[in-house]
Amino acid sequence: MQNKTLFISPKDQKSGMPLVTLGVMELLKRRVGRVAFFKPLILDKKKDKDIDLILSHFKLKQNREDAGGLTLDEAINLLSQGEENLFYEKIIEKLNYLQKNFDFILCQGIAPQYVNSLFDYDINLKITKNIASPFMGVIKGENKSFETLREEIRLWFQTLKNEKITPFTFFVNKVTSLSKEEEEKLRSEYDIPIFFIPENIYLSKPSVIDVKSYLNLKALNEDLDENLLLKTIMQYKIAAMRIDHFLEHLEEGDFIITPGDRSDILLAALDSNEAKNFPSVSGILLTGGLEPEMSIKRLLRGMKYFKVPILKTEDDTYTAAMKATSIPTAIHIKNRRKIALAIGHFFDYVDTKKLRENIKCASSSIMTPAMFEFMIFEKARSKPMKIILPESDDERILFASEIILNRNLAKVYLLGEREEVLNKADSLGVDIKRASFINQNDEDLKKRLAKSFHKLRACKGVTYEKALDMMENPTYFATMLVYEGIVDGMVSGATHTTRETIKPALEIIKTKEGISRVSSVFFMCLDTRVLVYGDCAVNTNPNASQLAQIAISSADTAKEFSIEPIVAMLSYSSGDSGVGEDVEKVREATKIAKSLRPDLLIDGPMQYDTAIDPEVAKRKMPQSPVAGRATVFIFPDLNTGNNTYKAVQRSTGAIAIGPVLQGLRKPVNDLSRGCSVDDIVSTVAITAVQAQGVKK
Repeated sequence: MQNKTLFISPKDQKSGMPLVTLGVMELLKRRVGRVAFFKPLILDKKKDKDIDLILSHFKLKQNREDAGGLTLDEAINLLSQGEENLFYEKIIEKLNYLQKNFDFILCQGIAPQYVNSLFDYDINLKITKNIASPFMGVIKGENKSFETLREEIRLWFQTLKNEKITPFTFFVNKVTSLSKEEEEKLRSEYDIPIFFIPENIYLSKPSVIDVKSYLNLKALNEDLDENLLLKTIMQYKIAAMRIDHFLEHLEEGDFIITPGDRSDILLAALDSNEAKNFPSVSGILLTGGLEPEMSIKRLLRGMKYFKVPILKTEDDTYTAAMKATSIPTAIHIKNRRKIALAIGHFFDYVDTKKLRENIKCASSSIMTPAMFEFMIFEKARSKPMKIILPESDDERILFASEIILNRNLAKVYLLGEREEVLNKADSLGVDIKRASFINQNDEDLKKRLAKSFHKLRACKGVTYEKALDMMENPTYFATMLVYEGIVDGMVSGATHTTRETIKPALEIIKTKEGISRVSSVFFMCLDTRVLVYGDCAVNTNPNASQLAQIAISSADTAKEFSIEPIVAMLSYSSGDSGVGEDVEKVREATKIAKSLRPDLLIDGPMQYDTAIDPEVAKRKMPQSPVAGRATVFIFPDLNTGNNTYKAVQRSTGAIAIGPVLQGLRKPVNDLSRGCSVDDIVSTVAITAVQAQGVKK
């Protein structure tokens, strides 16, 4: 999956994110055709200043609702219920839609002041990791020394590496105390660009419109020119003293906060704006819910220089001042001057040529577990197939069925009497009314399936009466439904053994043309990639010919699920270094597989570390097109494969999806008896995808 995204996120509060986002988007708009903006986490679906700013200023041709992911409340609700996979799936689903319709997406993380107290980890980094996006970080440099910034950059860079996130660039914004020599020294310590943007005092200050909108205030001025609200507030000034003392303390750009009954302060502030030898105020906030007397209002309306925004609040003076001074710095959507200043300041201090070159290489082929699951679900949803679940007496199957139906992953068919199954579902609070039901006691259907099974197995001595008895077995009955085309695939094993699931499939469905052996794979979902392990569940000790078929089937399965098949045939030695019966089996299997499928990248024998580690591969098998970059790992026997997948799963925290059966003409998959509801959902989705590829 090519990932056409960049994720930009702040490390600190008030780091000046809008400036950097505006600058990067300006650069993207110059270099890329269709660009979209996306915030995975937002506070409010209806209003988000960053989304409104970027979409409006750059006139992006995307729907506003597509620019926001989940609200913070929605995210907390999902994560608190343990629905982490669903949380990332919903974000990836929105992002995937944008990727299909745009050439590039700039993603922006949520400000840390909204989430730091809610999560014990950096939620922006977790999202970045799960969408496999290159990462741009914004660090506040205000009043920070060289050593402080050096340590912050080092720690953040290391955190990204530990999380397997690709650092793209760092912006150190609002720099106030670094020399050019210190900046160059910090740059030289990393292999990614680091840009230092000095503080611009006018960008660091709020405007009157920020106070008005953030505190939801009204202006008393009638027909106030909106441009007056764009005045920059240089500092807040509480005015409660005599006029003469007030005027002595007045400074350029003051925002005056005063009780609403202090008409003297109000008139003096207005007069100061008109006087050439006095500073001009940016605005006035009247507190205590008080307004000037009618005579004062009449006087104001008659003043030709009544051009200062006058706002009103119900709060007392102290509370109003505290609220005003806590307003975060913002670049308001209507403040074109400030937007232009921000973009100009960005381009003054950022080497845009170097940044442009890096953006060309910003695509990523990383596949995270969340992305892989989303890809499977997306494929399943594209053409819902009919999947039979014969174990409807298991509560987990009912819970999973509801999820599958709600997500439209498949058309669920449950084996059982409709009213009986629905009553059990109702008692669990599960809604599966949209499922289809097949009654195993339907005599006409049972006879039809028995007749067909008898025809299939008569050569093995199965009589019609025996076939009719076999249809009492739910797994045989369901497998015959697949064979007859009544359904497209089957998932079983929640209450049955692997043998009870696979044996009917081998007898009834049988193997694909050219394949004599049913085998299995596990999808091993690591932090940043998905590997395919085969065979770890079915074949105990395959011979060379069977091992070659397992390799080919596993490669085809990988391709079916958008994983480029690069197949490593594993052994205890690499290349020509080893001898012995076991390694010779793998060597012969490799030759057979290559001759049968010259279109595939297959090589072996090789050790696991040679297959996966590029550095080891350079030493042991430097000429191999597979070594160091394998995606499909074929184990020589069940003992090795089963132990390896479990060791990797337990030691790395990898998610193991499977076993997924392969080689059958129609899909049948086995669950473990300890499976979770999520396991069932994933397996049904995988089975549905496999069913889509069956030739009718």
